Amino acid sequence: QVQLVESGGGLVQAGGSLRLSCAASGGTFSSYAMGWFRQAPGKEREFVVAISWTGGTTYYADSVKGRFTISRDNAKNTVYLQMNSLKPEDTAVYYCAARKYTATMAPSSYDYWGQGTQVTVSS
Repeated sequence: QVQLVESGGGLVQAGGSLRLSCAASGGTFSSYAMGWFRQAPGKEREFVVAISWTGGTTYYADSVKGRFTISRDNAKNTVYLQMNSLKPEDTAVYYCAARKYTATMAPSSYDYWGQGTQVTVSS
């Protein structure tokens, strides 16, 4: 059983930056692909970015390409989401998720989820 804990959310002005972290425990972190998803009020959970277990493959939603960067540190059992040039439409609860090996963009394919961290971008 893998436990995931997100941190780093907060309130930031448009154009600012935040770095989210997701610390994993209870499993072999290096064998898990990791994804970040977000959910705004009244909307469905949507894919943001994912990284494969090796870190060699990444997928980005079109809405965040060029602004967000995912990375992982297997020695620290942590995945990061660097968010730059934030926009009000990035406001949401951000969740990290884990699944074995290959990264995908489908939330239903992930087995483990964190509790989420709120990101609010003011205009």
